[in-house]
Amino acid sequence: MRSTEGPTHMQPAIDFPADHSGAVIPLHLVLGTAAKVLCSAVFLSGRSIEDARRHSLVHALFVHHLHDVLYDLVRVEVDGEERSVTVSVVLDRPGVEQIVKGYRAYYADLDANWQVESERLLSLGAVSRTARFTGDQGSVILPPDDRPLGFEPVPVRTTLPDPATQEWPMGDLLGGAGVSAVDRVLVAAAIDAGFRGDLAATAAVVVLHRGEIVGERYRDGIDAHTQLESWSMGKSLTGTLIGVLIQQGHLSLDQPAPIQEWQGDGDPRATIRIRDLMQMSSGLLYSGQDDPRQRWPLAVPEHLYIYSDTVDAFERAIGSPAEHPPGTVGRYRNCDPLTLGAIIRRTVTEKLGENYHQWPQAALFDRIGIRRQVLETDWHGNFLLTGFDYGTARNWARLGLLYLQDGVWEGERVLPEGWSQFVSTPAAAWPEPCYGGQFWLNRTREFALPEEAYFMAGYGEQRVFVVPSADLVIVRMGHRSDTDAPREATNAMLRLLMEAVGSA
Repeated sequence: MRSTEGPTHMQPAIDFPADHSGAVIPLHLVLGTAAKVLCSAVFLSGRSIEDARRHSLVHALFVHHLHDVLYDLVRVEVDGEERSVTVSVVLDRPGVEQIVKGYRAYYADLDANWQVESERLLSLGAVSRTARFTGDQGSVILPPDDRPLGFEPVPVRTTLPDPATQEWPMGDLLGGAGVSAVDRVLVAAAIDAGFRGDLAATAAVVVLHRGEIVGERYRDGIDAHTQLESWSMGKSLTGTLIGVLIQQGHLSLDQPAPIQEWQGDGDPRATIRIRDLMQMSSGLLYSGQDDPRQRWPLAVPEHLYIYSDTVDAFERAIGSPAEHPPGTVGRYRNCDPLTLGAIIRRTVTEKLGENYHQWPQAALFDRIGIRRQVLETDWHGNFLLTGFDYGTARNWARLGLLYLQDGVWEGERVLPEGWSQFVSTPAAAWPEPCYGGQFWLNRTREFALPEEAYFMAGYGEQRVFVVPSADLVIVRMGHRSDTDAPREATNAMLRLLMEAVGSA
């Protein structure tokens, strides 16, 4: 069954040519991101295409700063039988003029031959990209040809019983005598503030006090079982999996990163430690959104390229040359968590001899009550936890609770002793005390929480706040961040939650 949403004046779209090296405006990459995000929204989260287009499409286009230009030009086709989504844009002269004008306005300092770029876009006629849902490995962006998927998807199954038969936090049964005396009316008022305004696009909020759910709410069409886009909160999940391997004795924080490609004579990358990667201080050369537009390869920064095409994300990160000595410059770059991801994959498959795609469920999720957490992959089967991961709000609350308890769950140590302190300690190489070990820190008081709070963070104002002094975990999930409304609503909620806890 097929459904189409968007402009109906489309001519048949042609797939992009293999070589887009001359592109200034990378529509083939922009649409790759959009197709993946929409495919996951529909087939993984179970949202309607109308809702996904209204919120998640804007968000996906905003990644590349083309949301204002492309939103009304995009045509979306959903194929229920193939479980795929195709996103297309017609490239007639009015459309091209609109796209070029919008792109030039945002990248005003970019020196390019805009006439040549306009003619290049016109010559394409149209551009389309498709993503397909694979099952428990989520959705992947497809190449333009008929190559088979670069890995074999596998089912991921929990060994836990029905969550309705177990009490929180191992299950979903709530009630009974709680340990929190917080005023639930004040908590409800705080959550009201977090959902206020359509532009906030808040999808879910879960509040834990002393391990107990004291507040929980979902937007219409979403519930406690909905797998929600989590974006870069997956970086903290990558760090957590590294912590699991360290606790099991397979890795150590200060060992040189076990990357064979870095072990050649005189290779400066040989001194990069797992600690440096955890603190995003590896010094690898890898362009980001804060670099000048002229430095971006393929017309997008390396930081975003992995979300847009069929690239092997791990190999691309590992292949990055050294730019700075490790531990001297702290920057937000996907190469570091991707390299950690490669270490996880190689350790699990080569050292442990276990199935890579199934390992996180047994090694982490089943141990803390998470029945399903979808870790999406690139086309080659690498977990793309820098941005493509889906979990319920309660799942993320459980992960936050694990950190609040310093990695101990029901008496069993899951993460190394002191791991929570490590991830919440400022990384020395960063110019400000805002980043720890794959977690962000509130030392700069960006949020209306105590300075000692630390948090998982993802695009779209995805947040899991851990506040040890207040015995709090706060999960906020949403669909977009193209305005200030999500941040304002989140901070309004946090201020009221701290008042509620203070009155307990």
